[in-house]
Order: sequence, then C-alpha cells, then structure tokens
Amino acid sequence: MAEANTRRRARGGGGAARRAERTAVRIETAKYIERNIPNFEVLNDEALEIIETNAETVLEEVGVNFVDNPAALERWRNAGADVDGERVRIPRGLARELIKTAPSQFTQHARNPEKSVVIGGRNLVLAPVYGPPFVRDAQGGRRYATMDDFNKFVKLAYMSKWLHHSGGTVCEPTDIPVNKRHLDMLMAHMTLSDKPFMGSVTDPSRAQDSVEMCEILFGKEFVQENTVMTSLTNINSPMTFDDVMMGSLEVYARNNQACIISPFIVGGAMAPVSVAGTLTQVLAEVLAGIAYSQIIRPGAPAIFGAFVSSIDMNSGAPTFGTPEAAHITYGAGQLARRLGVPYRSAGSFCGSKLPDAQAAYETANSLNMGLLSGVNFMLHACGWLEGGLVADFEKFVMDADQLGALHALAKGVAYDENAQAMDAIREVGPGGHYLGCAHTQANFQSAFWKTDLLDYKPFETWEEEGARDTRMLASVRVEHLLANYQQPQLDPEKLAALTAYVEEKKASMPDAFT
Repeated sequence: MAEANTRRRARGGGGAARRAERTAVRIETAKYIERNIPNFEVLNDEALEIIETNAETVLEEVGVNFVDNPAALERWRNAGADVDGERVRIPRGLARELIKTAPSQFTQHARNPEKSVVIGGRNLVLAPVYGPPFVRDAQGGRRYATMDDFNKFVKLAYMSKWLHHSGGTVCEPTDIPVNKRHLDMLMAHMTLSDKPFMGSVTDPSRAQDSVEMCEILFGKEFVQENTVMTSLTNINSPMTFDDVMMGSLEVYARNNQACIISPFIVGGAMAPVSVAGTLTQVLAEVLAGIAYSQIIRPGAPAIFGAFVSSIDMNSGAPTFGTPEAAHITYGAGQLARRLGVPYRSAGSFCGSKLPDAQAAYETANSLNMGLLSGVNFMLHACGWLEGGLVADFEKFVMDADQLGALHALAKGVAYDENAQAMDAIREVGPGGHYLGCAHTQANFQSAFWKTDLLDYKPFETWEEEGARDTRMLASVRVEHLLANYQQPQLDPEKLAALTAYVEEKKASMPDAFT
C-alpha cells in the first residue's frame, strides 16, 4: 500500500511538472520562415511580358510626378530622364538598368544578432500592424492610441514566438506631439525588444533622427556598412512621389538602410479596376521608386512593395481578402522575382470592426495569399482591424498564433525515413491504432502544429471553464503575456546615450500636434 501511494504521488508530481512546463512563459523567437513549398503563380509568360512592356510604356509616355522636390528632378535629369515641370518621363529600360545595383536579398541586423533576419530569396519575415490611429481591446473598446498602448504592442511582439520583427508605428500614439513621437516609438523598439525594427518616415528630419539613434545603438560605422532598419515609403498612387516620402527615402538610401517602395492601391480608386491594369501601374511605380533609390546610392537595399485592396462600389470603402486582391498579390510576386528584388505584401487584412468571423475569414485569405505569393517581408502580419484604422490587442494575439501555422505549412512535406513511417505501419498492422506505437511516442511532441490559443476541449469542459469564445481567450492571453513580459538587457551606456539624445531633441523644439 505504501508503495502504491508512493507511485501515485510520483505520478501526480510528474503531471504537475508537465502542467507547469506547458504554462511557463518562454520568450522564444522562431527563425524567419524559409519556404520549402512552391510559390503560386497566376500569370503565364505572355501576361508577364505584356505587363512589363506596358509598365515601361507608362514610364516613357505618361511619366510620374516628383512633387516639391527640385533636387530629385535634377537627379533624374542627370540620369537620362526627360523632365518637364514636375513630370518625369523615364526612357524604356533606364529604370531597369538602374535597379540592377539593388541587392536581391539583404540582412537586417537586430541588436540581438540571433534575431537578425534575411529579407529576400525564399525567406518570409513577419512584422506586426503599422499605422493605426485607434486601438481596441475587450475592456476599453475603441479609442485613440496612446504611448502606453504602443509600448504594450511592442512587448507583445517581443513575446510572440512567430513574429520575427518589431515593426514600426504599431499604432499612432496620439498623446505625444507629432514632431516628437517618433523618438519615443524608436526608444520603445530599441529598449523593450531586441528584434529588428523600422524607422520613421513622416519627415526627412525624423528619418535622420532614426539613423542617428541607430548609430548610437549599433555604432556609426556599422550602420553605414550594414542595414539595421527598414522603412515604409508609400507612393501616392497614381504615380505621384511626394517630397516627404522621397525625402525620407533619400536619407535612408544615402545611409544604406532599406526602403519598402510601396504603391498604395485601392482598385477602382487609385488604380484601374482590372488586375492586369493595376499590376501595370504597380510595376511602373515600383520601377521608378527603386530606380530613384539607386540614383541616391547604388546598392542601397530596396523592397518591391504592393499594398492592395479593392473597393466596395456601393460605399467606397476598401475591401480585403478578395479574389482580385489575391490575383494582384500573386502577380506582383512574380514581377518582383523577375525584377530580382525582395517583395513586400499581404498581412492580417480585414475590414471588420471586431475580431469576428469576417475578420477571421478575410485575415486567413490574406495571410495565406502572402505565404503562397512569395512575400519576403510581411508588414501588418498581426493586429490589423477595421481597414487599418485600428490595432486590436485581442486580434494581435489571435493573428500571432496563426502565424505559427504559416511556419508549419512553409516547411513542406518531409519524406525521410522517419516521415515515411514504415516501421509504424508494420507495427500497427490492419485494424490497430497508432496512439501507442513507438513511432507516435517518438514524434508526438513535434508531429503537429499546436495552437497557444484555440480551444479543442470537450463541450462539458469548455462550458465549465466559462464557455469562452476566441476573443475572450485572446484577452486572457494578452494579460498573461504582458504580466510575464521580461525586458531584454541593453548596455547601460547605450541606454544612457539614447536617453540623452531623445531628451536633447525634444528640448530643441516646441510641441506640435499637426
């Protein structure tokens, strides 16, 4: 009897240990995705050649506008373009020739070298939502974002295993002056996380601040010789390059930092309603933008961007997760690969106001098309809601959980001796089951992707635990992750230098909220 009691206590202790292991917080970051599955291609060679020819025709005959930027016009003129006022017409083949110096892939270094990422090739780097002025959670509802919200999102991104990148403006902290908030946002990325991050693009001077802060964090020489930031350079589609975005691009390209050259496409509003027409305009805009970055500094890293949605013809609102957006995303991936530069597109896009079924359907469509289209850098990979107006805390962890499924899908199908499982098939034979066989016991921990969020319990257990839906489970997970957040170490001298830089910059100018 004593021996039996000892055995029971041992089993209970082991179960408690296993439960503790399952619930323990681990700050682990998976390596960026390396695809072992083929890209999905919707365009044949004839279609690709037509689109490429038409894009060159647009650049040569229609041209693009570089507004309020006389220096850019002069640079284009010196490069061989025809400049008439602010209209730049680029001779056929000139943009492609300039783009040859852009790297096909590059490393973005993190302050923790283990978390550096390679952007390009068959890799996929996942970064969180970017730019919403509002946030939402189950407790506070929809409200203007604050710096406290921003810090929480940076912490959640740091804690997420499946996010490789800290992102940029994960929400817009409206309680900080416009001309100073970039400093606080960069400090958050640099101190609350050790993953790669993005620089500011809202003014060329803020881009320069971003570079100078990175020079403190990484060292000036290292920054000039390596890429430590990506930045989002949106084109004012159709075919307009404004001085603010181009001014920021000039700063980053000059300092060897990566720029995502990204047309902002809402089909039927900023581009034609047809897939081929939209792809023609996207390619023309990207050709001009990346070529300009190479005029600034040959060899500066650049990414072919494509933000794509269609338009609801009744309301005028953008729509997401649609077949047409998928066609454009797949097609743009083919064009980027033919151009020989990394590709950015897709994300957790949805138009829903809540993290509900609409959000889930549209997000799943958008994430999967991103994986299959060959995207190398996926901004907005988690947290996007309401057409990008809202960063949602619950949806952030819901999406982040699903990114694990993308990792698993991208691995492809193994067919080594263990994967063939012939020993298991022989052991079990007809009419048996595989639950207890040696192959299952050896592989059960890694055989299937496991969610950290979704509920697969029996109905009775689920009901006893409060009949919680996915949003409720996500709210609990947000609280759990933030409660267990552990800040990564940073050299005290670098922290002091960054703090002094930010304080001096803020003191040098009055607050501005416009």
